[in-house]
Amino acid sequence: MKILEIAYRYDGQGDPARTRPVDAEETRARLTEGSRSIAALIAEAQLGDGIARREIHLDPRELGISRGGDARAPPRPFAAILGCADARVPVELLFNEGPNDLFVVRVAGNGLGAEGLGSLRYAADHFAETMKLVVVLGHSGCGAVTAAVDAFLEPRSYLDLAQSHALRNIIDRILVVVHNAARSLAQAHGAAVVKREGYRSALIESAIVSNAALAAHTLECELGGGGLRAAYGVWLLESRSIWAPRHVDRACDELAYPPRDGAQFARFASAVVRSERIVGLLG
Repeated sequence: MKILEIAYRYDGQGDPARTRPVDAEETRARLTEGSRSIAALIAEAQLGDGIARREIHLDPRELGISRGGDARAPPRPFAAILGCADARVPVELLFNEGPNDLFVVRVAGNGLGAEGLGSLRYAADHFAETMKLVVVLGHSGCGAVTAAVDAFLEPRSYLDLAQSHALRNIIDRILVVVHNAARSLAQAHGAAVVKREGYRSALIESAIVSNAALAAHTLECELGGGGLRAAYGVWLLESRSIWAPRHVDRACDELAYPPRDGAQFARFASAVVRSERIVGLLG
């Protein structure tokens, strides 16, 4: 196996500031390509010997390093990310970005509570000049969504949360999405789908991407305007790739814009449960 090396680099010789995307579409493309390049780097590190290396050039002021003047770089994130608190999903790393590129909020299950939404509102208001996109990034096997699915499948397990109002708040936000994912699976694959070996796994993964898409829709309604858009995706831990089935076509391997109304969400739900990934999980 090769050595994997990812380094932030500056040489002190007038390092140029990293460029910023000009609009939401360019931002979406940059983040998608960044995730693909990191996945390719990790795949390279799994083969043969030697070093698989990636360098991310940056302005040293972004690390508080002075070059004879002000050591403080002004905040200039080009995207905000609502990620999960799971430690296996290091947001800047998996998008191939450096410090001061992304405004990151991490909450279990990508929950949109008051603090998270307020933080993203702050970013939208204060970094409007540079910030073009808000991304909701779920991940495969999300523990919060798994807990909500298990509460749905075995309601008695919900009693285990009876003494924890904070945990119930997280699960309660997700349960509506789980109910809808279960209904979509039954509509697409028949009522007997619940007896299939992989039903629980398929329900979890369907709910994860549906939760991300719904949160992105909510953020676009709350924060949209002035060119700021929202997108969603799921980081697959097992393949280190983005998965985002969508309502407009069969593409699933890049960050996607969320549905905007009930009809589009219905098509999205159908696309999720009929996707190759979910069908494969069902077995």
